[in-house]
Amino acid sequence: MTIQRMDNVLIVVADLDAAIAFFVELGMELEGRAPFQGRWAERVIGLDDVRQEIAMLRTPDGHGRVELAMFHAPKAISVEPKDAPVNTLGIRRIMFAVDDIEDVVARLRTHGAELVGEVAQYEDSYRLCYVRGPEGIMVGLAEQIG
Repeated sequence: MTIQRMDNVLIVVADLDAAIAFFVELGMELEGRAPFQGRWAERVIGLDDVRQEIAMLRTPDGHGRVELAMFHAPKAISVEPKDAPVNTLGIRRIMFAVDDIEDVVARLRTHGAELVGEVAQYEDSYRLCYVRGPEGIMVGLAEQIG
């Protein structure tokens, strides 16, 4: 048996409203927001006394999702360094295909996002960049050219 699809990627945040605003500005659609708690939740994630709020966002094509979670209990823990470089072990970024990379970067900057490097062109195929958003969340942007 093989997997059916990748359902979503979880990002734990301290400011759920700021993270939602960032991803909505990117072009994702908020599907819903709800509390997540109870014994069943504790059994799934392996933590006791869980109280969190989650938000689910989807890409415009309906195939990709980002789940944002803000923990009220137990408190979320931070990794060091907070703004880890892209060569740090673990998941570093999520890549999104965009129509107009300059426009997306400009709009994300209104939410405090900063370019990690610069917008660069790969051959005659793509313009690419990494953007660091709220709480150090890193997203890659790829605009197909030609």
